[in-house]
Amino acid sequence: MASRTSDATAKPARNPHNVPSSTATLVGFTAIALWSMMMGLVRIVSESFGATLGSAIIYTCGAVLLLVFRRPKPLRLAPKRYLVIGGGLFVFYESSIALSIGLASSAAQSVEISLVNYLWPTMMVLLAAAISHRRHAVWFALPGALVATAGVFLAVGGNSGLDWHVAAQHVIENPLPFILSFLGALAWSVYAVATPSLSKGYDGTSVFFPCVCVALWLVHFASGEGLPAAAPPLHAWLTVLVTAAVIAGGYACWGFGILHGSMEKMAVASYATPVLSVGASSLLLGLSLSMPFWAGTLLVAAGSVLNWFVKAK
Repeated sequence: MASRTSDATAKPARNPHNVPSSTATLVGFTAIALWSMMMGLVRIVSESFGATLGSAIIYTCGAVLLLVFRRPKPLRLAPKRYLVIGGGLFVFYESSIALSIGLASSAAQSVEISLVNYLWPTMMVLLAAAISHRRHAVWFALPGALVATAGVFLAVGGNSGLDWHVAAQHVIENPLPFILSFLGALAWSVYAVATPSLSKGYDGTSVFFPCVCVALWLVHFASGEGLPAAAPPLHAWLTVLVTAAVIAGGYACWGFGILHGSMEKMAVASYATPVLSVGASSLLLGLSLSMPFWAGTLLVAAGSVLNWFVKAK
């Protein structure tokens, strides 16, 4: 999105806290740091509660935290198009990711599906360029987007020991989770880019989260996983609370950033999300980082710098 468009979304009339656009953008960057811990923490929770039940409990706790600490404005103040379209995209993204992971036939396939999900930063950058009204903006953004995306795939896939030939076979044999993950990535990128114009300054994060909870509980009951065989220990519940705070806090920061900050800067910075996620997961789960991870990290940095350079020109 052009800088004049980003500035328009940060007018004081839409920002009750009168926070400058640059500060709001930094708040949005905080979401990326928080989300980096999400994968590792969710993995720890799923070991005690199961994949679908763990996600449902996490988002339920997150919804409660948001309603307590970030109570939304009355719904009558929210544009109906934003509630319907924005809320639909938000809930569809979360549900599609939960479903795609649940439909994965193995842990290796879960990694492959997560790679498809990590296309959302690229989609977001290209969509933001497409609506910026600058001539050839998409073509100028494409090289950096491709370089950064290749870096993401190398960092995440390489560190997980991903076999690309096997991954291609998995797509052919079980395409549904990959399709859901791709559609989810597209939905999230559209949500992020469309929110500033649809919302008219209304932040619906705390409204959408309970809807996600309902969807995830439905996914859990439909999966037939049931309850854990033994009651999870206290530290597992504490991990749930921390994970809920991290995820809910990340979405709250992201929502504030896209409403009042620079969409283009946040789009480019979002490339760091999967790389930081792998790094944080390795620390939380005691895993080692391979050479492909570091090579992929350099490519992500190079692609991001290229996007910054093109934007500055």
